[in-house]
Amino acid sequence: MDRLTSLIVFGRVVECGGFSAAARRLNMSTTMVSNHVQALEDRLDVRLLNRTTRKVSLTEIGQAYYQRSSQILADLDEADRIARALQATPQGKLRLHSSMSVVRFLAPVISEFVDLYPTVSVDLTVSERMVDMVEEGFDLAMRSLPLPDSSLIVRRLTSWRNIVCGSPAYFERHGTPLRPCDLVRYNCMRHASYPFGDEWRFEGPDGEPASVRISGNLITNSQETLRRLAIDGRGLFIPPPFIVADDLGSGRLIRVLENYSGVEFAINAIYPHRHHVSAKVRSFIDLLAERFADHRRWMEMKY
Repeated sequence: MDRLTSLIVFGRVVECGGFSAAARRLNMSTTMVSNHVQALEDRLDVRLLNRTTRKVSLTEIGQAYYQRSSQILADLDEADRIARALQATPQGKLRLHSSMSVVRFLAPVISEFVDLYPTVSVDLTVSERMVDMVEEGFDLAMRSLPLPDSSLIVRRLTSWRNIVCGSPAYFERHGTPLRPCDLVRYNCMRHASYPFGDEWRFEGPDGEPASVRISGNLITNSQETLRRLAIDGRGLFIPPPFIVADDLGSGRLIRVLENYSGVEFAINAIYPHRHHVSAKVRSFIDLLAERFADHRRWMEMKY
């Protein structure tokens, strides 16, 4: 028999003063109540209750066992209460992982979230590496490039497409490319996580695919390094538009190949499990979705 159920039944017999009263309280047959108590006694090889035709009383061992088992059941009830509370209201520590490119969007959401839910603390790790969310204990990850692990749950927040840009000084020296195939003549600096390697892929004005095998003197996993070197006139790169929005607005960088857009990617919220998502994770994802509706203008801006 189920040991936990037997403990509960035993406790009810003691509290009700008999098998019949316990059976009525538990909506169980008197025989089943007796069987549960007997199963405990057989397992322990002790007598827990003295039984007479008129009443039931605890043995000395039964008294000690009842006191301890009652505390165990009370602790289990408290554990259940705490778990339900954590599920109902955001609280505890929220462990987040983000790529650097998404932090500019993530930081204000974190600020708003901890203001809304002061019982939640946030532990944010920023890196470009692919983490094992389950093994490393992350609740949620934010990434702007596809993940290889298809077992994770992905919530799409917004789409985006790469653009090609460089500094005015670089184009003054080397001229302006008009088609993707022209890029073979330029120093094209590459992000290590770009999923197509040194083949830059585009969609043309009519949606037709185009690609070119580029070469350059830099490969890095740092968008900021690529951005800085492009501003310094060292070459071209193919960033998400939200990385360079301010630079394009100020003229530090210029977009080229405007009739050709990169293939579509998405900024995603990624988490390990679909079922029984905690309140802190569920609430943070919902807030992300709301705020990214506001941020989509970054993805759709024309320069």
